[in-house]
Amino acid sequence: MSILFSALELKNHRLNNRIVVAPMCQYSAVDGFATNYHLVHLGQYALGKAGAIIQEATAVVPEGRISHGDLGLWKEEHIEALKPITAFMKEHGSVPGIQLAHAGRKASYNKPWIERVQIAADQPEGWQTVGPSALPFHPSKDMIPHALTVDEIHEVVEAFGQAAARAVLAGYEIIEIHGAHGYLVHQFLSPLVNVREDLYGGSFENRTRLLMEILEAIKKVVTTQSIWVRLSATDWAEGGWNIEETVQLAQMLKDNGVEVVDVSTGGAVYHQEIDLRPNYQVPFAAAVKAETSVLTGAVGLIKTGPQAEEILQNEQADLIFVAREFLRNPHFVYQAAKDLGEDIAWADQYERGKE
Repeated sequence: MSILFSALELKNHRLNNRIVVAPMCQYSAVDGFATNYHLVHLGQYALGKAGAIIQEATAVVPEGRISHGDLGLWKEEHIEALKPITAFMKEHGSVPGIQLAHAGRKASYNKPWIERVQIAADQPEGWQTVGPSALPFHPSKDMIPHALTVDEIHEVVEAFGQAAARAVLAGYEIIEIHGAHGYLVHQFLSPLVNVREDLYGGSFENRTRLLMEILEAIKKVVTTQSIWVRLSATDWAEGGWNIEETVQLAQMLKDNGVEVVDVSTGGAVYHQEIDLRPNYQVPFAAAVKAETSVLTGAVGLIKTGPQAEEILQNEQADLIFVAREFLRNPHFVYQAAKDLGEDIAWADQYERGKE
């Protein structure tokens, strides 16, 4: 059997294969509430037998949304609309996960299909952004974020913990902290964004403090849930966050109870220079896996089953996270199995499609 279609045993969960639907923002929520769209969008991947499905970046506070269409878990009322989604995933054999997030200075944007611009704080559906420092993402286009005070940072940590507790009640079995793509946690990690001179800025220990405090807050409220973290392994910019720091942080996360580190890259600064090509992020996942032995996920322009299998065969990752290819083909898992010569069980209703 291929590695891609072998099971992965976590401490309290079993993934039926190594294919994970990566979190993908859909900008289709109303006041943070999930709708029928989210049930159908995420449910199709469970019918397609993905090993795990990670729900899009879900904001822990209203001002932590990328856009006014983002999902949220900042209030108890959000829970009920999410329960049918997690129940459906479990019913069809996928492990349901959620990515908890705060967009920081990269918040208050319009929906991308309308206009990729930040909405001013004094405009409808816009709000004041926040960050580790008063530095906008794009100096000439974006608003200056409010630099969080220490007390406000503590409130963010508490909000992550409260959102995690709600995620448990909603039925999620994987809680992923979004520490990548230039959003708030990553903003604290990157010396290009975080120029603080207190306990949350400067040294590696200080810049990682927010993430480690969020992790501790989440550990207090989970029961059997698996904690994952998504990291950007490099800022793709001189003087930024880098792979050496990522490896060091991944070891800390592993030592403190994180089961999977999902390795992506970039997003912190607008002047990044990315070497965009197939598997361009895989070497970073491979470095994290080799140096720490933590279960590692690879993501980025992975489009076929054989490509994913080769990454696993080369011991560059333990899991394959797929995003846009699932948008193109919600039954990517079935196609990957066919391409690798694997005879996997399809959803009963779809069995006729195998022939």
